[in-house]
Amino acid sequence: MKKTLLTACFLLICFSLSAQKSIDLSGQWSFGVDRQDKGEKEKWFNRSLDDTINLPGSMPEKLKGDEVTAKTQWTGSLYDSSYYYNPYMEKYRKEGNIKFPFFLTPDRHYVGVAWYQKEVNIPADWKGERIVLFLERPHIETTVWVDGQKVGMQNSLCVPHEYDITRYLHPGKCKLAIRVDNRIKEINVGADSHSITDQTQGNWNGIVGRICLQTTPRTYFDDIQVYPEPEQNMARVRIVVKGSGNAEVKLSAQSFNTDKKHIVPAVKQEIKFKNGKAEAEIMLPMGKDMLLWDEFDPALYRLTAEVTTGKKTDVKEVQFGMRRFEIKGKWFYVNGRKTMLRGTVENCDFPLTGYAPMDVESWERVFRICRNHGLNHMRFHSYCPPEAAFIAADLVGFYLQPEGPSWPNHGPKLGLGQPIDKYLMDETIALTKKYGNYASYCMLACGNEPSGRWVEWVTKFVEYWEKTDPRHVYTGASVGNGWQWQPRNQYHVKAGARGLTWSKMAPSTNDDYRFQSHLDTVKQPYVSHETGQWCAFPNFNEIRKYTGVNKAKNFEIFRDFLADNDMSDQAYQFMMASGKLQALCYKYEIEKTLRTPDYAGFQLLALNDYSGQGTALVGVLDVFFEEKGYINAAEWRRFCSPTVPLMRTGKFVYASNETFKADIEVAHFGREALKQAKVLYTIKDEWGKVYAHGTWAGKDIPIGNMNRMGSVEFPLHAIDSARKLNLEVRIEGTEAVNDWDFWVYPATTTPVEGNVYTTDTLDGKALEVLQNGGNVLITAAGKVSYGKEVVQQFTPVFWNTSWFKMRPPHTTGILVNPKHPLFRHFPTEYHSNLQWWELLNRAQVMQFTDFPAGFQPTVQSIDTWFVSRKIGMLFEANVLNGKVMMTSMDITSQPDKRIVARQMHKAILDYMNSDQFRPQFTVTPQQISDLFTKVAGAVKSYTNESPDELKPKIN
Repeated sequence: MKKTLLTACFLLICFSLSAQKSIDLSGQWSFGVDRQDKGEKEKWFNRSLDDTINLPGSMPEKLKGDEVTAKTQWTGSLYDSSYYYNPYMEKYRKEGNIKFPFFLTPDRHYVGVAWYQKEVNIPADWKGERIVLFLERPHIETTVWVDGQKVGMQNSLCVPHEYDITRYLHPGKCKLAIRVDNRIKEINVGADSHSITDQTQGNWNGIVGRICLQTTPRTYFDDIQVYPEPEQNMARVRIVVKGSGNAEVKLSAQSFNTDKKHIVPAVKQEIKFKNGKAEAEIMLPMGKDMLLWDEFDPALYRLTAEVTTGKKTDVKEVQFGMRRFEIKGKWFYVNGRKTMLRGTVENCDFPLTGYAPMDVESWERVFRICRNHGLNHMRFHSYCPPEAAFIAADLVGFYLQPEGPSWPNHGPKLGLGQPIDKYLMDETIALTKKYGNYASYCMLACGNEPSGRWVEWVTKFVEYWEKTDPRHVYTGASVGNGWQWQPRNQYHVKAGARGLTWSKMAPSTNDDYRFQSHLDTVKQPYVSHETGQWCAFPNFNEIRKYTGVNKAKNFEIFRDFLADNDMSDQAYQFMMASGKLQALCYKYEIEKTLRTPDYAGFQLLALNDYSGQGTALVGVLDVFFEEKGYINAAEWRRFCSPTVPLMRTGKFVYASNETFKADIEVAHFGREALKQAKVLYTIKDEWGKVYAHGTWAGKDIPIGNMNRMGSVEFPLHAIDSARKLNLEVRIEGTEAVNDWDFWVYPATTTPVEGNVYTTDTLDGKALEVLQNGGNVLITAAGKVSYGKEVVQQFTPVFWNTSWFKMRPPHTTGILVNPKHPLFRHFPTEYHSNLQWWELLNRAQVMQFTDFPAGFQPTVQSIDTWFVSRKIGMLFEANVLNGKVMMTSMDITSQPDKRIVARQMHKAILDYMNSDQFRPQFTVTPQQISDLFTKVAGAVKSYTNESPDELKPKIN
């Protein structure tokens, strides 16, 4: 079935070519690089070029252009110049070993003019036909000559370049010459725009997708736009026909991707031309058997349009779906059903080719992976994907927000009369004309985070589109929290109501976002901008996947950092442990969103990794949309899907004399309301022992969130030792299930010093104890100097420390061995979990650079991959004739209130007093003393320039 649908969609794209006549121009072309841009003056369009290239393709893809060097001029902002000035980086600047840390490294790079030539034999029976040169996705500007005659120039990053070359051609051999220029010139969309930047796809020169000559009769369809009106069982079809004489238009439609077939009877209408053009609006009754399109049932129709003059007929096919995507109050509605957008941002990161896929199958794979992760929406950051993406999203049932191809910042500014003002408007008009019929095209923004007098500009933008096309909804621009509100928006994509407060307060699920960023006063639907951005450590096993245009040389540098700091063997463990924390943060941020009233949706940045802007490893999937190993789609869907059970509780850590309390609710945005639902809960431990269970039966769950199910109360007095428990809630007969860990510690416990001497520094008494073979515990919270530059919070690195110039936090969680005897009475996994918050958040770390090779701390913090210092908060070692355990965690203050710290203190002392206290490593007293006195110094970025989000804080 899938293969049949893809074939049908491909035929839909090519129908007008096959129904008429076409010549496929893929294959070998003559080629020349015009570095000095002298080709037009020297008439290269008439000259034989001395190289060849296979099209479709890009210059980097075909290994054309320049080898990358340290002097390569990149298209994109760099806020970390350490690569160019740091002595350590010198080896990566040398010829033969060029590697860049801030994004992927292509094998070839070229910005400038290149020429492409091909000789074509025009059939004699094309005489009298209209002939068009079709270039699906050139990059960026094309100029075309036919037999030495200049046809024209086009510049679009969103839609095909199509040239009517009828009057330049004749039967027989003809020579096509195409000049492609990928320089940023008068039209500057912004060097960080994902349509052109080396941060993502790369600024490549070439032509990809379909390249062909195609014919139509002289009377032909110039435009067909279908406006579904499902409430009236009607489709309004607006056509523009160019030609002359008398003509008849015939429209018919039928469904093609569902088991239920629906054939729409044909309608006909005569049209009249005025000045070579005829416009008409034709009503197409869909009938009572009409099928609707949405995320649950993406039924599609194929409209067949025919215009006939005499014996000539132009035939076009248009894919569309009967759907109404609209706004009511603070929510989106699809065909009258309240809908929450669960989205991700697509950043045009496709390392194998360096450009967005041009085929339907590749895009369908991406959307189905996103759907398997519970998503229903995708925003395209400062670019518009090719037509194949819309076709695939139609098939899957995915709601898309394409954007104009601009991040009008870091150079260009909106609203100041620069060429970008007109270009962005023209581009959104062009992409809507080309892709506006696709049911998946639901939303539109002009681009990302503009500067200038942009609010005034986007106000006019939204007003224009609101009046022009009711099929979609409109926002001015997708913006961060520091950008102004756009009062004319139909909906907002804005940061502010996102993130977790765990750097300031202990984890809780009693909160939501209703009072953040004026969310409670906003009158339009609010969609969070670039939610998440929680990082995980690189997966160096991924390097082997980069077999195409862009190589993961950045990963190779990070791998070297790790090796230089004696931690190569921990790379995979770091990735897995940091990934578990990353997934935890995504879970609780998404759940917080689902708990919030009138929160219309979120857009993750992103479900998959982002290869640029310093290397932002924010995805639970790698850049290829493949799992990394620490969370799978089924686990993710527990907290991100159409129907999600949610828990509200004040804390996750309890004493055994307390009662666990939680309120359960459901966010439900499924196909229909759930009637008489049966909701079950279970509390069990990690071995499956059930401690409590219950049922709420006969619950009607309407579409929406904040549907309260009931409360759970579980007295903990029977828990006699430190233990992790788990609450699971499921809705019987559905896939909806979710769960949460919580921890119980003894209400009364006293750490026993035994034979351990405790001190907060390596004082004389400690040295004496060690000399005499005793045990010393050093509780050094707040006193460590070597490592104080590393700022640790419970949450991991945000985006990355290169782009944000070492903005804290600098760590991505911890790595421990849960089988270590110390943790016998302190339950833990190998990674951070919520019980660690009390000990980790804002705790100092110790830096172990000078410790012996192979040294391993007991609680190891995972440093940013841009530095990879060996750091930690707890270690044990043989010192002199004795043994030391030292921690920078606060395990002693307020033991009555800080029961996790108290339990850790007890666990440490119990371990040190046992015969299992057998440190593997030996260090000197001086190495320990250096932790109190030595200073590592701050990490340098060697540049004063900074991202917009940091500028208010940096001189």
